[in-house]
Amino acid sequence: MTNNIYILIIAALLDYLIGDPWGWPHPVQFMGRVISTVTKFSRQFCHNSLTQRLAGILLGIILIIGSACVGWLIIQIAKWVHPLLGIAIDSILLASCFALRSLRAAAEAVLQPLKLGNLEEARKVLSNYVGRDTQNLTEPEILRAVLETVTENATDGVMAPLFYAIIGSFVLGVGATPIALAYKASSTLDSMVGYREAPYTYLGWFSARLEDCLTWIPCRLTVLTLALLSGMPWHVWRICRRDAVLDPSPNSGWSECAYAAILGVQMGGINWYRGVAKQKPLLGDAIYPINPTHIQTALQLTRYCFLLWLGLAIAIFLILPNK
Repeated sequence: MTNNIYILIIAALLDYLIGDPWGWPHPVQFMGRVISTVTKFSRQFCHNSLTQRLAGILLGIILIIGSACVGWLIIQIAKWVHPLLGIAIDSILLASCFALRSLRAAAEAVLQPLKLGNLEEARKVLSNYVGRDTQNLTEPEILRAVLETVTENATDGVMAPLFYAIIGSFVLGVGATPIALAYKASSTLDSMVGYREAPYTYLGWFSARLEDCLTWIPCRLTVLTLALLSGMPWHVWRICRRDAVLDPSPNSGWSECAYAAILGVQMGGINWYRGVAKQKPLLGDAIYPINPTHIQTALQLTRYCFLLWLGLAIAIFLILPNK
Protein backbone atom coordinates (compact mmCIF):
# COMPACT_ATOMS: atom_id res chain seq x y z
CA MET A 1 0.00 0.00 0.00
CA THR A 2 2.78 2.44 0.91
CA ASN A 3 4.61 1.72 -2.35
CA ASN A 4 1.42 2.52 -4.27
CA ILE A 5 1.30 5.95 -2.63
CA TYR A 6 4.96 6.62 -3.46
CA ILE A 7 4.39 5.58 -7.07
CA LEU A 8 1.38 7.88 -7.48
CA ILE A 9 3.31 10.83 -6.05
CA ILE A 10 6.46 10.18 -8.10
CA ALA A 11 4.43 9.71 -11.29
CA ALA A 12 2.57 12.98 -10.69
CA LEU A 13 5.88 14.79 -10.13
CA LEU A 14 7.42 13.27 -13.25
CA ASP A 15 4.48 14.39 -15.37
CA TYR A 16 4.63 17.90 -13.87
CA LEU A 17 8.40 18.30 -14.24
CA ILE A 18 9.19 16.30 -17.39
CA GLY A 19 6.02 15.20 -19.14
CA ASP A 20 6.62 13.18 -22.31
CA PRO A 21 10.08 14.14 -23.62
CA TRP A 22 10.27 14.33 -27.40
CA GLY A 23 11.84 11.23 -28.93
CA TRP A 24 11.41 9.02 -25.87
CA PRO A 25 9.48 5.75 -26.36
CA HIS A 26 5.91 6.00 -25.13
CA PRO A 27 3.36 3.23 -24.48
CA VAL A 28 0.86 4.93 -26.80
CA GLN A 29 3.30 4.51 -29.69
CA PHE A 30 3.28 0.74 -29.22
CA MET A 31 -0.49 0.73 -28.81
CA GLY A 32 -0.79 2.72 -32.02
CA ARG A 33 1.33 0.21 -33.94
CA VAL A 34 -0.84 -2.68 -32.79
CA ILE A 35 -4.01 -0.78 -33.72
CA SER A 36 -2.63 0.13 -37.16
CA THR A 37 -1.55 -3.46 -37.87
CA VAL A 38 -4.88 -5.00 -36.85
CA THR A 39 -6.80 -2.27 -38.70
CA LYS A 40 -4.96 -2.97 -41.95
CA PHE A 41 -5.52 -6.71 -41.52
CA SER A 42 -9.25 -6.32 -40.81
CA ARG A 43 -9.78 -3.94 -43.73
CA GLN A 44 -8.11 -6.49 -46.00
CA PHE A 45 -10.00 -9.59 -44.84
CA CYS A 46 -13.22 -8.34 -43.19
CA HIS A 47 -15.61 -7.10 -45.84
CA ASN A 48 -18.97 -6.90 -44.06
CA SER A 49 -20.32 -5.18 -40.97
CA LEU A 50 -20.46 -8.34 -38.81
CA THR A 51 -16.86 -9.44 -39.37
CA GLN A 52 -15.65 -5.86 -38.91
CA ARG A 53 -17.54 -5.56 -35.61
CA LEU A 54 -16.05 -8.86 -34.43
CA ALA A 55 -12.57 -7.68 -35.44
CA GLY A 56 -13.15 -4.44 -33.53
CA ILE A 57 -14.23 -6.32 -30.40
CA LEU A 58 -11.20 -8.60 -30.64
CA LEU A 59 -8.89 -5.62 -31.16
CA GLY A 60 -10.32 -3.83 -28.13
CA ILE A 61 -10.07 -6.83 -25.82
CA ILE A 62 -6.55 -7.78 -26.92
CA LEU A 63 -5.15 -4.24 -26.68
CA ILE A 64 -6.76 -3.27 -23.38
CA ILE A 65 -6.05 -6.51 -21.51
CA GLY A 66 -2.69 -6.89 -23.24
CA SER A 67 -1.58 -3.38 -22.24
CA ALA A 68 -2.41 -4.07 -18.62
CA CYS A 69 -0.66 -7.46 -18.65
CA VAL A 70 2.47 -6.21 -20.43
CA GLY A 71 2.71 -3.27 -18.04
CA TRP A 72 2.33 -5.57 -15.04
CA LEU A 73 4.95 -7.98 -16.42
CA ILE A 74 7.51 -5.22 -17.07
CA ILE A 75 7.05 -3.95 -13.52
CA GLN A 76 7.40 -7.43 -12.02
CA ILE A 77 10.63 -8.06 -13.94
CA ALA A 78 12.00 -4.71 -12.77
CA LYS A 79 11.08 -5.54 -9.16
CA TRP A 80 12.82 -8.90 -9.51
CA VAL A 81 16.02 -7.11 -10.60
CA HIS A 82 15.76 -4.62 -7.71
CA PRO A 83 12.84 -3.19 -5.69
CA LEU A 84 13.94 0.40 -6.36
CA LEU A 85 14.11 -0.29 -10.10
CA GLY A 86 10.57 -1.65 -9.84
CA ILE A 87 9.35 1.58 -8.24
CA ALA A 88 11.20 3.66 -10.86
CA ILE A 89 9.78 1.74 -13.86
CA ASP A 90 6.31 1.67 -12.29
CA SER A 91 6.39 5.44 -11.74
CA ILE A 92 7.67 6.20 -15.25
CA LEU A 93 5.01 4.04 -16.91
CA LEU A 94 2.29 5.62 -14.78
CA ALA A 95 3.54 9.13 -15.53
CA SER A 96 3.19 8.35 -19.24
CA CYS A 97 -0.54 7.88 -18.68
CA PHE A 98 -0.96 11.47 -17.41
CA ALA A 99 -1.09 14.27 -20.00
CA LEU A 100 -1.27 17.43 -17.89
CA ARG A 101 2.13 18.78 -18.91
CA SER A 102 1.57 17.68 -22.51
CA LEU A 103 -1.70 19.62 -22.61
CA ARG A 104 0.01 22.71 -21.28
CA ALA A 105 2.88 22.35 -23.76
CA ALA A 106 0.47 21.90 -26.69
CA ALA A 107 -1.53 24.98 -25.70
CA GLU A 108 1.60 27.10 -25.31
CA ALA A 109 2.95 25.88 -28.65
CA VAL A 110 -0.11 27.36 -30.38
CA LEU A 111 -0.41 30.49 -28.23
CA GLN A 112 3.22 31.53 -28.70
CA PRO A 113 3.04 32.32 -32.45
CA LEU A 114 -0.45 33.73 -31.91
CA LYS A 115 0.96 36.28 -29.43
CA LEU A 116 3.54 37.29 -32.04
CA GLY A 117 0.81 37.79 -34.63
CA ASN A 118 1.91 34.82 -36.73
CA LEU A 119 -1.52 33.41 -37.56
CA GLU A 120 -0.24 31.03 -40.23
CA GLU A 121 2.24 29.38 -37.84
CA ALA A 122 -0.43 29.09 -35.14
CA ARG A 123 -2.74 27.32 -37.60
CA LYS A 124 0.06 24.95 -38.62
CA VAL A 125 0.94 24.05 -35.04
CA LEU A 126 -2.73 23.63 -34.10
CA SER A 127 -3.21 21.10 -36.92
CA ASN A 128 -0.90 18.73 -34.99
CA TYR A 129 -3.36 18.58 -32.10
CA VAL A 130 -6.88 18.77 -33.55
CA GLY A 131 -8.81 16.90 -36.22
CA ARG A 132 -10.61 19.92 -37.65
CA ASP A 133 -9.40 21.90 -40.67
CA THR A 134 -7.18 24.74 -39.46
CA GLN A 135 -5.95 26.47 -42.63
CA ASN A 136 -8.63 29.18 -42.61
CA LEU A 137 -9.24 29.65 -38.89
CA THR A 138 -9.37 33.17 -37.50
CA GLU A 139 -7.68 34.08 -34.21
CA PRO A 140 -10.91 33.67 -32.14
CA GLU A 141 -11.50 30.29 -33.78
CA ILE A 142 -7.94 29.18 -32.98
CA LEU A 143 -8.40 30.21 -29.35
CA ARG A 144 -11.70 28.30 -29.21
CA ALA A 145 -10.05 25.20 -30.71
CA VAL A 146 -7.25 25.32 -28.13
CA LEU A 147 -9.67 25.78 -25.23
CA GLU A 148 -11.90 22.96 -26.47
CA THR A 149 -8.90 20.65 -26.77
CA VAL A 150 -7.60 21.54 -23.31
CA THR A 151 -10.99 21.10 -21.63
CA GLU A 152 -12.04 17.93 -23.46
CA ASN A 153 -8.72 16.21 -22.79
CA ALA A 154 -8.74 17.29 -19.15
CA THR A 155 -11.02 14.33 -18.53
CA ASP A 156 -9.73 11.53 -20.76
CA GLY A 157 -6.10 12.65 -20.71
CA VAL A 158 -5.66 13.62 -17.06
CA MET A 159 -8.48 12.88 -14.65
CA ALA A 160 -9.69 9.51 -15.97
CA PRO A 161 -6.19 7.96 -15.96
CA LEU A 162 -5.74 9.20 -12.39
CA PHE A 163 -9.15 7.75 -11.44
CA TYR A 164 -8.21 4.31 -12.76
CA ALA A 165 -4.74 4.52 -11.22
CA ILE A 166 -6.40 5.10 -7.84
CA ILE A 167 -8.84 2.23 -8.46
CA GLY A 168 -6.00 -0.09 -9.44
CA SER A 169 -3.89 0.87 -6.40
CA PHE A 170 -6.38 0.92 -3.58
CA VAL A 171 -9.49 -0.97 -4.73
CA LEU A 172 -8.38 -3.76 -7.08
CA GLY A 173 -4.96 -4.14 -5.48
CA VAL A 174 -3.13 -4.82 -8.74
CA GLY A 175 -1.27 -1.52 -8.81
CA ALA A 176 -1.93 1.84 -10.41
CA THR A 177 -0.06 1.35 -13.67
CA PRO A 178 -1.71 -1.74 -15.24
CA ILE A 179 -5.23 -0.31 -14.85
CA ALA A 180 -4.16 3.16 -16.00
CA LEU A 181 -2.50 1.59 -19.06
CA ALA A 182 -5.68 -0.36 -19.79
CA TYR A 183 -7.66 2.89 -19.77
CA LYS A 184 -5.00 4.57 -21.91
CA ALA A 185 -5.36 1.74 -24.43
CA SER A 186 -9.12 2.29 -24.54
CA SER A 187 -8.62 6.02 -25.07
CA THR A 188 -6.06 5.42 -27.81
CA LEU A 189 -8.41 3.01 -29.57
CA ASP A 190 -11.17 5.60 -29.48
CA SER A 191 -8.93 8.34 -30.89
CA MET A 192 -7.66 6.13 -33.73
CA VAL A 193 -10.66 4.05 -34.82
CA GLY A 194 -13.64 5.30 -32.79
CA TYR A 195 -15.31 7.14 -35.68
CA ARG A 196 -18.77 6.82 -37.16
CA GLU A 197 -17.44 7.47 -40.66
CA ALA A 198 -16.02 4.82 -43.00
CA PRO A 199 -13.76 2.87 -42.87
CA TYR A 200 -14.11 2.75 -39.06
CA THR A 201 -17.91 2.70 -38.75
CA TYR A 202 -18.07 -0.94 -37.65
CA LEU A 203 -14.44 -1.63 -36.73
CA GLY A 204 -14.38 1.20 -34.18
CA TRP A 205 -17.90 0.73 -32.81
CA PHE A 206 -16.85 -1.36 -29.80
CA SER A 207 -13.88 0.87 -28.93
CA ALA A 208 -15.97 4.04 -29.04
CA ARG A 209 -18.74 2.61 -26.85
CA LEU A 210 -16.31 1.09 -24.36
CA GLU A 211 -14.36 4.35 -23.99
CA ASP A 212 -17.63 6.22 -23.43
CA CYS A 213 -18.55 3.81 -20.63
CA LEU A 214 -15.12 3.85 -18.99
CA THR A 215 -14.97 7.66 -19.04
CA TRP A 216 -18.54 8.28 -17.82
CA ILE A 217 -17.88 8.09 -14.05
CA PRO A 218 -14.55 9.99 -13.98
CA CYS A 219 -16.08 12.64 -16.26
CA ARG A 220 -19.01 13.27 -13.88
CA LEU A 221 -16.67 13.31 -10.89
CA THR A 222 -14.46 15.82 -12.71
CA VAL A 223 -17.42 18.08 -13.46
CA LEU A 224 -18.51 17.86 -9.81
CA THR A 225 -14.99 18.67 -8.59
CA LEU A 226 -14.66 21.62 -10.98
CA ALA A 227 -18.06 22.93 -9.90
CA LEU A 228 -17.03 22.81 -6.24
CA LEU A 229 -13.65 24.40 -6.95
CA SER A 230 -15.34 27.24 -8.83
CA GLY A 231 -17.44 28.19 -5.81
CA MET A 232 -20.62 28.25 -7.92
CA PRO A 233 -21.68 24.60 -8.20
CA TRP A 234 -25.35 25.28 -8.94
CA HIS A 235 -24.49 27.61 -11.80
CA VAL A 236 -22.13 25.05 -13.35
CA TRP A 237 -24.69 22.27 -12.93
CA ARG A 238 -27.46 24.39 -14.48
CA ILE A 239 -25.38 25.24 -17.55
CA CYS A 240 -24.26 21.62 -17.99
CA ARG A 241 -27.82 20.35 -17.67
CA ARG A 242 -28.92 22.89 -20.28
CA ASP A 243 -26.12 22.52 -22.84
CA ALA A 244 -23.95 19.43 -22.25
CA VAL A 245 -26.84 17.04 -22.87
CA LEU A 246 -27.09 18.37 -26.46
CA ASP A 247 -23.62 17.10 -27.33
CA PRO A 248 -23.64 13.69 -29.07
CA SER A 249 -20.70 12.59 -26.90
CA PRO A 250 -21.77 11.52 -23.40
CA ASN A 251 -18.55 12.89 -21.92
CA SER A 252 -16.69 15.56 -23.93
CA GLY A 253 -19.68 17.91 -23.90
CA TRP A 254 -19.91 17.71 -20.12
CA SER A 255 -16.20 18.30 -19.67
CA GLU A 256 -16.09 21.30 -22.02
CA CYS A 257 -19.33 22.74 -20.70
CA ALA A 258 -18.15 22.74 -17.07
CA TYR A 259 -15.14 24.84 -17.99
CA ALA A 260 -17.26 27.12 -20.21
CA ALA A 261 -19.66 27.77 -17.33
CA ILE A 262 -16.83 28.57 -14.92
CA LEU A 263 -14.95 30.81 -17.36
CA GLY A 264 -18.02 32.60 -18.71
CA VAL A 265 -17.23 31.74 -22.33
CA GLN A 266 -18.96 29.80 -25.08
CA MET A 267 -17.54 26.79 -26.91
CA GLY A 268 -18.95 24.86 -29.82
CA GLY A 269 -20.22 26.12 -33.16
CA ILE A 270 -19.23 25.29 -36.72
CA ASN A 271 -16.10 23.20 -37.30
CA TRP A 272 -14.80 22.03 -40.66
CA TYR A 273 -13.52 18.48 -41.21
CA ARG A 274 -11.98 17.64 -44.61
CA GLY A 275 -13.98 20.48 -46.12
CA VAL A 276 -17.28 19.42 -44.56
CA ALA A 277 -18.96 21.74 -42.04
CA LYS A 278 -20.27 20.23 -38.81
CA GLN A 279 -22.35 22.11 -36.29
CA LYS A 280 -21.34 21.41 -32.69
CA PRO A 281 -23.78 22.40 -29.94
CA LEU A 282 -23.07 25.70 -28.21
CA LEU A 283 -21.80 25.18 -24.67
CA GLY A 284 -21.99 27.95 -22.09
CA ASP A 285 -22.85 31.64 -22.38
CA ALA A 286 -20.69 34.05 -24.39
CA ILE A 287 -20.19 36.51 -21.53
CA TYR A 288 -16.54 37.04 -22.49
CA PRO A 289 -14.63 36.38 -25.73
CA ILE A 290 -12.13 33.55 -25.33
CA ASN A 291 -8.60 34.81 -24.71
CA PRO A 292 -5.28 33.18 -23.71
CA THR A 293 -5.96 33.86 -20.04
CA HIS A 294 -9.03 31.61 -20.17
CA ILE A 295 -6.87 28.78 -21.53
CA GLN A 296 -4.29 29.23 -18.77
CA THR A 297 -7.08 29.30 -16.17
CA ALA A 298 -8.55 26.08 -17.57
CA LEU A 299 -5.16 24.37 -17.30
CA GLN A 300 -4.80 25.64 -13.73
CA LEU A 301 -8.25 24.32 -12.81
CA THR A 302 -7.31 20.91 -14.19
CA ARG A 303 -4.11 20.96 -12.13
CA TYR A 304 -6.05 21.83 -8.96
CA CYS A 305 -8.55 19.07 -9.69
CA PHE A 306 -5.74 16.55 -10.23
CA LEU A 307 -3.96 17.53 -7.00
CA LEU A 308 -7.21 17.41 -5.03
CA TRP A 309 -8.02 13.87 -6.18
CA LEU A 310 -4.47 12.74 -5.55
CA GLY A 311 -4.37 14.29 -2.09
CA LEU A 312 -7.77 12.90 -1.07
CA ALA A 313 -6.89 9.39 -2.27
CA ILE A 314 -3.62 9.38 -0.35
CA ALA A 315 -5.23 10.81 2.78
CA ILE A 316 -8.11 8.33 2.77
CA PHE A 317 -5.91 5.27 2.33
CA LEU A 318 -3.43 6.43 4.93
CA ILE A 319 -6.24 6.80 7.46
CA LEU A 320 -8.25 3.64 6.68
CA PRO A 321 -5.69 1.04 7.90
CA ASN A 322 -5.62 2.73 11.30
CA LYS A 323 -9.29 2.10 11.92
